[in-house]
Amino acid sequence: MKTTLDISDDLLLEAKHVATRRRTTLKALVEHALRREVFPSSELEKKQDEQIEIGPRGLPQFKRVEKGRVSSESVYQLMEDEGI
Repeated sequence: MKTTLDISDDLLLEAKHVATRRRTTLKALVEHALRREVFPSSELEKKQDEQIEIGPRGLPQFKRVEKGRVSSESVYQLMEDEGI
């Protein structure tokens, strides 16, 4: 969904710099920050199950799987569980 926000110039500029340093998009950075702010920490901990970790850029990523590979079915199941 698209929306318009009024953000101070200095905050927007810093957010763009952070996104660039993390090699991600401004959209992903803002969504991640909103999720952390909106959901209580207990809900965030529930969502970060054994298959997901926060990567070096501060974004969620799949952990390495020792046995086998991540299948399409498991990805689709995770997306369904998350409502994506």
